Amino acid sequence: MRKCSKFYTLGLPLLKGMIGLNHKLPALTELIQTNMRIINDQELLLPPFDETIPVFAQRQTSWHVAESSHLTVNLTIDCTQAPWEPAAVTTLDSTLADAIHLLATHNYLLIEKQPGVPVGYLHRGTVIQAIFSSYEILEAYFETMIKTMDASISVIDEKARVMVWTEGAERIFSLKAKETIGHPITEFFPLEMLETLKSLQNGQSLYRHQHQPREDLVVLINTNPIYLHDKIIGAVAAETDITSQVRLNQELLNANKKVNHLQQEMAKLSRTPDPFAQIKGTSLPIRHIKSMIQKLSATQATVLITGESGVGKELFAKAVHDVREGSNAPFIAINCGAISPTLFESELFGYEKGAFSGADQKGKKGMIELARGGTLFLDEVGEMPLDMQVKLLRVLQEKKYYSVGGTKQIEADFRVIAATNKNLEELVKEGKFRQDLFYRLNVVTLKIPPLRERIEDTIELAHFFLYEFSLRYNRPIHAISQNVMQNLLQYDWPGNIRELRNAIERLVVFATDGIIKEEDLPYSLQGQTKQVPIELPPDLFSMQEEIEAHERRVILRAIELENGNKQAAAKRLGISRATLYNKLGKGVPPN
Repeated sequence: MRKCSKFYTLGLPLLKGMIGLNHKLPALTELIQTNMRIINDQELLLPPFDETIPVFAQRQTSWHVAESSHLTVNLTIDCTQAPWEPAAVTTLDSTLADAIHLLATHNYLLIEKQPGVPVGYLHRGTVIQAIFSSYEILEAYFETMIKTMDASISVIDEKARVMVWTEGAERIFSLKAKETIGHPITEFFPLEMLETLKSLQNGQSLYRHQHQPREDLVVLINTNPIYLHDKIIGAVAAETDITSQVRLNQELLNANKKVNHLQQEMAKLSRTPDPFAQIKGTSLPIRHIKSMIQKLSATQATVLITGESGVGKELFAKAVHDVREGSNAPFIAINCGAISPTLFESELFGYEKGAFSGADQKGKKGMIELARGGTLFLDEVGEMPLDMQVKLLRVLQEKKYYSVGGTKQIEADFRVIAATNKNLEELVKEGKFRQDLFYRLNVVTLKIPPLRERIEDTIELAHFFLYEFSLRYNRPIHAISQNVMQNLLQYDWPGNIRELRNAIERLVVFATDGIIKEEDLPYSLQGQTKQVPIELPPDLFSMQEEIEAHERRVILRAIELENGNKQAAAKRLGISRATLYNKLGKGVPPN
């Protein structure tokens, strides 16, 4: 009796369209072949075939396989004798690793969708060829990538022998690949300088870490251990030479240090008893902030100043400093957004002498040391790199730190004022700012209002800047147009005080006849209108008259705040009682 058998002849992977990347090991489903014949009976008259395909026969619970060309017509199949051989069996959801394990002892592996329902097979030779092909492609990619990279890449194995040494590494370290590959990396560098070895031994990773593998070399290094089945089998390091950047930055820092010193000396000579002298405005929000700052005089609490760009956060930081520090205490400002991440550590902590080629042989004090006994102002603190946030937090907690290349702990003695125009809480949620550092900085918060929320201060600020630039350009201002003042008061000032200052400078530059005109305003300010007009003096009025009128309003407001006590009002304003009465147009009453 002749019975039908199942005959698969596709000869293609079972799941077309699932082929992965060439350099990756293929999935089991990508290697399945279906050009086979399935025999379910122990005896079957086999028709002749023109090509060699495997024939699978099931006997009880086991499968056997033979190539059709080895079987003869009318042969009674005995699966226990040649040319039949046992076939391994696995399921469709098995991994390639499982399949390779089975193919180690069998030439054929039958793939079943479910028990007794085969869908294809794997052949040992086909799988070996596919794996070897993937390896060849991966090796070609790897070798080309290594040759293309400009940076220094080095890889060591579990015995710390150099496996990869790129041309970038040859340039930076003056060591040829033929001299290093196959040799322990400890033959070329001191143990304490090898960050890669630490990754191999301890599993530590570094990202954009400033490192000094030699006395005359400073690099930016990334390191990672190489894991296989949760075991470290090597480590990789990527390094970029930043020696020249550090050297150039040192020259800039030296110049900045001299400028800061001159600024401190000038501040001593022109120091005023009023810490708010540079903060212009008498609006309620400004008075409230000044009151808060006054309450900080007896504290060393960390202050976080928030506000939009251009509101003058540094002026308020300086006021906090002046309120609670001595006259000789330093005020050191550092813009966290203007410093390269690679140089941040050396600028903040300083470095020891001979740290790199061309460095100051006396070493350099960092900003923390320069702020000793005073204030360190961290402007744009939201831009601080994450790795530096960790180090700053440690200094704030322990009050100690190490300079770059130093081995001795340095005591830290400074107060911190931080400022940002970003929402630090959102940055914390996004993982861009450390939560613990945020809480450490956010002890006392001063939110500086934008100019549009204290528009009444615009007149005082405008006249202050008019006076500043008229002196700078030696251009006296005789009059100001009413329309100009209308536009200044009705504009929203998205750039805040900085934008106002720039606008006034432009007006002074173009006021060749000493008169401020509307047509000289920036285009963004021209033609501003509001529903509620603001009453101003006549069309053209004397600048001196406007200043005197404004001063009178300020004095009257101070007297009101002091409940009519003119002596106290004069003290609040930082002027004598005689000056106060003269500004009001009255003589000083007899004592």
